[in-house]
Amino acid sequence: MPKHPLFPLTIPGGTRQSPINIQWRDSVYDPFLKPLKISYDPTTCLHIWNNGYSFLVEFDDSADRSIIVGGPLENQYRLKQFHFHWGAINEWGSEHTVDSKFYPAELHLVHWNAVVYPTFEEAVMEGNGLAVIGVFLKLGAHHEGLQMLVDALPAIKHKDAVIEFDVFDPSCLIPSCPDYWTYAGSLTTPPLTESVTWIIKKQPIEVDENQLEAFRMLLFTSDGEEEKRMVDNFRPLQPLMNRTVRSSFQSRHLLNAELQPKDHAEQIRP
Repeated sequence: MPKHPLFPLTIPGGTRQSPINIQWRDSVYDPFLKPLKISYDPTTCLHIWNNGYSFLVEFDDSADRSIIVGGPLENQYRLKQFHFHWGAINEWGSEHTVDSKFYPAELHLVHWNAVVYPTFEEAVMEGNGLAVIGVFLKLGAHHEGLQMLVDALPAIKHKDAVIEFDVFDPSCLIPSCPDYWTYAGSLTTPPLTESVTWIIKKQPIEVDENQLEAFRMLLFTSDGEEEKRMVDNFRPLQPLMNRTVRSSFQSRHLLNAELQPKDHAEQIRP
């Protein structure tokens, strides 16, 4: 596994740091978790930029035009930006893992609680300030929606490059399956504040090898500097401490466990 010069490995005294390994068996089904409602206005998309650790697609968050509501959230949250984390190779790259399994990449859609906080900067510092939807990317079919982003990447190859990127609906990057895990965590990049309600979608989206490879052609470095490819821009796993990961769906492990005794009885019948 790669070393991580980019990110602090720990934050002193942190009790709800991210990312974590989600143990399917240990997640607790919560029947009170509502479906997550996503309502994005494609015209709020502003630009795409290379900030030196990922590429960010930023949105106009001055009004409630691109929002999420429901799920584990008490308020509605406005979309601020989305970005990805990925590996140098397909064996790793995601920040969260499921039963210790890495995906090659992970999408984060970052939202803030504009009902309670006047600015994004204030929301970042508060326990219920942010809600981030995490979506795993797995190798498979070509992703038509992602290709529009991929086509824009050569123009922001270097750190600090920005281009206009208007009219894009990120809901095309969110799987149709409503199931998710949720837990109280933190940002995975500085300032690492413990302000995030994480909503991790159970179902990954499929992207093809060429699309992942386009991510890896970006650079950590500015124009004129010695080139360093932008890969392995994910933070290592953090301890769960005494947190509970809740799920909006019943675990297949539990269902299997309930079925087994009956199956076993049938097997030993003459």
